[in-house]
Amino acid sequence: MDYTNVIGEKIKSFRTTRDITIEELSIAAGLTVDQITRIEENKDIPSLAPLIKIARALGVRLGTFLDEIDGEVGPVVCRKGDADDTISFTNNATDSRLHMHYHSLSKSKTDRHMEPFIIDIEENGVAEFAQSAHEGEEFIMVMNGAIEISYGKNTYVLNEGDTIYYDSIVPHHVHSYKGQAARILAVIYTPI
Repeated sequence: MDYTNVIGEKIKSFRTTRDITIEELSIAAGLTVDQITRIEENKDIPSLAPLIKIARALGVRLGTFLDEIDGEVGPVVCRKGDADDTISFTNNATDSRLHMHYHSLSKSKTDRHMEPFIIDIEENGVAEFAQSAHEGEEFIMVMNGAIEISYGKNTYVLNEGDTIYYDSIVPHHVHSYKGQAARILAVIYTPI
């Protein structure tokens, strides 16, 4: 499934169903009208932080934007190869995250509050980034390679097998370590 064409449509659908204008959503989510418009028109796929802010402003779970149409209520098994579809988020800033490819491990599970992803981080030489914050918690395990996490004023380097669990309300940014490719398991929890 091509998520790049679905997320914007779902956001617009939820907004119009709730009779919320783009301006009202912009204020509630703390984003610009242009950002909301570009997201709804599928010109931009937001990074997780703005997507979480939009979900909260609309009163829905983050997973609502990633759910498949016919979701499962019970447990969901994701077999090897089931998560081959990827989602690439970007955030309209100089630290575009198109080098990070998210493989959703739970897209057919409805009413979930956690979002588990396998994230492939491509090699890149981008040294500048902007931290972002949102409600919730994140757990990351490095499966291959190494990553660097800027968390508040601290920086952590994680190697294969290392994990980190943190509150997402603190400004943070996950990126490759020294531009190397890496693969991580990330579980993001966002309260409604």
